[in-house]
Amino acid sequence: VQLQASGGGLVQTGGSLSLSCAVSGRALSIYGIGWFRRAPGKEREIVAAISRTGTSTRYADSVQGRFNISRSNVKNTVYLQMNALKPEDTAVYYCAATPGGYYNTYLRPRDYNHWGQGTQVTVSS
Repeated sequence: VQLQASGGGLVQTGGSLSLSCAVSGRALSIYGIGWFRRAPGKEREIVAAISRTGTSTRYADSVQGRFNISRSNVKNTVYLQMNALKPEDTAVYYCAATPGGYYNTYLRPRDYNHWGQGTQVTVSS
């Protein structure tokens, strides 16, 4: 399976961006998906995760209420809508896939065995 993240860019504080993660090679429906980010000098951290069915989602406290993760198994794509962006959201964002349970979400990088290449998000103050 291959993952292709896109949609990053430069935005001002308070702005919005929508990231996409296109999955190919296998059906998206067999994978739980996570969005992670890594800021300069920091560890990779979970941003949001969604179950195979899309019925379960979880968010990092720092993005709760501002970000929304969703998926279209028909389009083989997972989305991350980011609103009210802050300078501290600046990072490279990665999507990752794991063949997990129907309703499970996974928050640790080691839970995932397929990773996309990352897309840069920069929020200016």
